[in-house]
Amino acid sequence: MTPRQVELVQASWKSMLPIRDTFAEIFYGKLFSLDARLAPLFKGDMTDQGRSLAAMISIAARGLAQPETIAQALRGLGSRHAAYGVKDKDYETFAVALLWTLAHAMDEAFTEELAQAWTAACGALAKAMTIGDPGASTRRARD
Repeated sequence: MTPRQVELVQASWKSMLPIRDTFAEIFYGKLFSLDARLAPLFKGDMTDQGRSLAAMISIAARGLAQPETIAQALRGLGSRHAAYGVKDKDYETFAVALLWTLAHAMDEAFTEELAQAWTAACGALAKAMTIGDPGASTRRARD
């Protein structure tokens, strides 16, 4: 990611924090509409899940400028997601839902440049998370 892309992701995510609960609710609605198979992976209170999502995105966005500072945490998160049943293709579905939700929330402020920055961020984060998943290469071949 370029420094400009990092800056765009960080600034735009800060603008989402005041509406993070609504953002998460819309995000999960979109995610489950894209792939209903993912809904059972989320156990417990969805408000709490949404707050965890917002916290995770906040940490990831802050760490984009220095990815080595969050690499270990992302690998661990990826391993936990794999244990829950998350597949490599699910990261793509996550990215589609996230981009759609950002575009919906930001409306005209969600420019092509911002979309490209978020796409790069999602790709970098997914790559870091699947590095921590020892079954990822096997699933890639199978999926």
